[in-house]
Amino acid sequence: MSSQPLPATFGTPKDPVPLLQKRVELLEAEVKMLHQRLLAAHRELASVRGQDFQPALADLIADLQRAEAVRQQREQELLEVLQQVEPPPSDPQPVRQGHGPRPQPKLTIVEQIHELEAQDCRCKACGGEMVPMGEQFEEFEEITVIERQYVTKVHKRRKYRCACNGCIVTAPMPPRLIPGGRYSLDVAIQVAVSKYLDHSPLERQSREMERHGLVVTSQTLWDQLEALARTVEPTARALGLKVLAAPVMHADETRWPLLDGKSSPWTVWSRCTPQIAHYTILGSKSTQAASPLFRGFEGIVVVDGYAVYEALARAGPNLRLANCWAHTARKFAEIQDNFPSQCRPILEWIKALYQVEAQVPGSFPGDEQAQGLRSSLRDEFSRPILRQIYDWACTEVGLPASELGKAVKYMLRRWEALTVFVTNPLVPLDNNAAERSLRGPVVGRKNHYGSKSKRGTEVAATLYTLLETAKLNHLEPASYLRTVAERALRAPGTVTLPEEFL
Repeated sequence: MSSQPLPATFGTPKDPVPLLQKRVELLEAEVKMLHQRLLAAHRELASVRGQDFQPALADLIADLQRAEAVRQQREQELLEVLQQVEPPPSDPQPVRQGHGPRPQPKLTIVEQIHELEAQDCRCKACGGEMVPMGEQFEEFEEITVIERQYVTKVHKRRKYRCACNGCIVTAPMPPRLIPGGRYSLDVAIQVAVSKYLDHSPLERQSREMERHGLVVTSQTLWDQLEALARTVEPTARALGLKVLAAPVMHADETRWPLLDGKSSPWTVWSRCTPQIAHYTILGSKSTQAASPLFRGFEGIVVVDGYAVYEALARAGPNLRLANCWAHTARKFAEIQDNFPSQCRPILEWIKALYQVEAQVPGSFPGDEQAQGLRSSLRDEFSRPILRQIYDWACTEVGLPASELGKAVKYMLRRWEALTVFVTNPLVPLDNNAAERSLRGPVVGRKNHYGSKSKRGTEVAATLYTLLETAKLNHLEPASYLRTVAERALRAPGTVTLPEEFL
């Protein structure tokens, strides 16, 4: 074995343990070889001197034993060093940045096979012809867009006759949205979803369609919307009746522009339940205008502090109000900077009411088990909190004309309606459901500025009703609207409710 010293870098690469172990083996082999050489040298020296080899051998063995003890000590020290060395993980994986590829289960998968060009089908090693390796591929995913396309579909209705020539029959035409019209139901569905769900004005849609080859005016698009709304109106009316039959509903209202050049802004009224959002657009937000919307309703209406609802409750003995704690909290949050010590406890108590509600799992109102749990939690925790709030309001009244005094007065005037929720597990703490239902119309009026006529308000209310109701039931809005329209075209007046899909 070579006696050349090991290089200084030996044992220092990124994987040290195997290399150090190898070094130990080499050192042991080298020590054994040196022992053999030393023994041969002592024998030769004793022969030259004419000495007896055995006593000299005994001295040599003693020296070797001492050297072996030193070697073992050094080996033990090396093993201790090896035990302290932690080998790095093999083939560490690079740390992924971000959330990684997002699953797209709703996208249609389209395969595209890439082939070699003819001039590339020659082996670079031997020049032979390259042939496909069976069905082996290297795959990668790429999300792309297929440009929207409008086509003219020619319907050919085949004619049939009898051999006797006494009867000729033509295959029936599929139901059409506008008799004699040129545009399919799919075009009307797309226009409705774009305007009332994606808030795209008709003029903007017209320009976009022209970029894709279809030249059409906004008036033509409106004609499709009007015909579609007329077809699905029976379902929208049926949804309104279901809201009136519910034990608890939410109600709210907001401004809706009527762009006829002479009318003041109209009002879009929302009446909703956890499964239905129904809209009506009226020329006023007065008690007289709102009264027909609640005629025949016998239950609880969750509302904000608008005086019209209080007038309706006084006029109708079967209509009971439940006021909104979110609106009440907002009154105190708005003045908290001016009255920090007074507002802090009331806001903490209102927060505690919401924490009690959060202990019931699932969506509101849930099944009978969830409603039972909600009732027991409200009896145990919410009622004591309400007593604390009432005692605080009776002592921390503030000056009558001050902001704090007005906020306290707002709450005490509505105390009975604010505490209805503890007696009925179907009543929520707030009216946020109605406010969420108006989010679509509010964003829509900022983009397409409302309606140009009374009929425009009716169309908007009908289509908002169907599209927003589909969203509440986790249905694809365009698919639901198409199903409702197709069934109504086949049998006019047909009603298609969301529960049919659940």
